[in-house]
Amino acid sequence: MRNWFQVLKPISPRAKLVLGSMSFVLPIIIWCVISYVPFVWHPQVLITDPGSADYLQPGMRMDKHAFADAVKEAEDDNKDPPRGVASNPIYLPAPHEVALSLYTAFITPPATQDGPWLHQSLWHSIQVIFWGFVISSILGVPIGILCGTYAAFARLNEPFIEFFRYLPAPAFGALAVAILGIYDGPKITIIVIGTFFQQVLIVANTTRKLDVALVEAALTLGTKKLKLLSRVVIPGILPDLYRDQRILLGWAWTYLIVAELIGTSTGITWFITQQARYQHFATVYAAIMIIGIIGLGTDIMLALLGKRLFPWDRSLDKSA
Repeated sequence: MRNWFQVLKPISPRAKLVLGSMSFVLPIIIWCVISYVPFVWHPQVLITDPGSADYLQPGMRMDKHAFADAVKEAEDDNKDPPRGVASNPIYLPAPHEVALSLYTAFITPPATQDGPWLHQSLWHSIQVIFWGFVISSILGVPIGILCGTYAAFARLNEPFIEFFRYLPAPAFGALAVAILGIYDGPKITIIVIGTFFQQVLIVANTTRKLDVALVEAALTLGTKKLKLLSRVVIPGILPDLYRDQRILLGWAWTYLIVAELIGTSTGITWFITQQARYQHFATVYAAIMIIGIIGLGTDIMLALLGKRLFPWDRSLDKSA
């Protein structure tokens, strides 16, 4: 264990597995303690028997001090006092409730006849993410490479891009709806705006890290300047560019919820909103966890694919 915390030193595969597992296990343990140990928090009481109090019902939650007042009032009147168990607020369900909702959400039909199933909502959101990120990459990667390669091109573009990247993408929602309508166009646009400008700057910075000796050697061997991009620059930055895209894809997911609130309510955002409206918070947590599972699973698959595509790049092993 003492070898785990050496400065700038890699850790063993076993240590990676142990620490990676602990990063998930520890939060779950804390969640379980908060949920199942009554004296840790539990500021409310879950009514199991209302007793003589006609304003209480089984399954209701009330604050502990209000419950104590109800018990004292019933005892003073020689009536049957209410009974209950310590409970957390409804917005903090226990792990087993979320796990059950995670399963039942896929097999429970939608509340309305024309409403989408959970898997349909997920697939719709994945499509929005895919097209938004593809469009952003088609535009952002070439511009970023050019900015990183040619100082004049960078000076022409990066000041404006630096300015624009500080503008919140959701602020363009109303404008996007006015131009593109209320369906998927504005949602994809928000994801493009949220990732494009960051993408240009990150790719440009990655390109500038290319070893200058490679470029000088290529020029010495007679490589034309226009061929430097396709023969030297792009191949030289491919592993780092691939890693940048993995990170930027995660950013695209962070814009999903905001993007889907624009125009018509669709996708996983619509599902979460509907469940929250009826206080089905266990299902809300389950839906949020599904997004994380899909995102993490996608990143792991891309990391494994990167090892096959760029076996010579050892830095991909550290990031996987």
